[in-house]
Amino acid sequence: MIFYFSATGNSKCVAERIAERTGTKTVSITDCLKNSKFDFVSNEIVGFVTPTYSWGLPVTVIDFINKLSLKSNNPYVFTVATCGTLTGGASRMLRCLLKEKGITVNAQFYVRMPDTWTPVFDLSDKKKVEKINGKAAVKIRSIANQIHRRVKGNRDYGRMPFADYFYKDYEAMRNTGSLSVSEKCVGCGLCAKLCPVEAIEIQNGKPVWVKEKCAMCLGCLHHCPEFAIQRGSKTALHGQYVHK
Repeated sequence: MIFYFSATGNSKCVAERIAERTGTKTVSITDCLKNSKFDFVSNEIVGFVTPTYSWGLPVTVIDFINKLSLKSNNPYVFTVATCGTLTGGASRMLRCLLKEKGITVNAQFYVRMPDTWTPVFDLSDKKKVEKINGKAAVKIRSIANQIHRRVKGNRDYGRMPFADYFYKDYEAMRNTGSLSVSEKCVGCGLCAKLCPVEAIEIQNGKPVWVKEKCAMCLGCLHHCPEFAIQRGSKTALHGQYVHK
């Protein structure tokens, strides 16, 4: 059983490739949060795959694990953090949260993939993005094989000291007032459907952010068929990204 949170498909891809190699199943954290499903029983491999936000964990992952009830008989537990540059303190945060739930992590990994935080990172060069994903695919296969063999140890070499200092910015980053929608919007409602914290409603044919804070996963921006949703002045130039 592999739990994953993914806004644009990076972490979902990792979870699915590992599930294929190990013969287990994937569970969407977003679906669990929306359906209030937190009780699980598993006698197989247990994994947690998450993106890195501001060198820490998305609020959705924290919320899910705090509510998680997992009954399992001495499972092999692993985590994988996806990131654009470094994982910072994401893996440590995840390990500590799980420890509080009585879950011991046996192995930790990381994968560099296209960074979807387009207020900073430019994803408009598709060849560059494909190159990053090509390298990531090799790394994912290696990780899946290690998990299949029940390899133990912390193999997250993207971690860094003082990550907590930078993670403090995440709270301010989550303000939905920084998001906007242009006249290109056709009111399809996809953004509201995909929002993991249900912060968007369609009102008068346009998306409206009805919560002051969201996960700031930018799933709404990247999945918008008209690229009508932006965050700040740079995202329009930096493109959209959804893993194939």
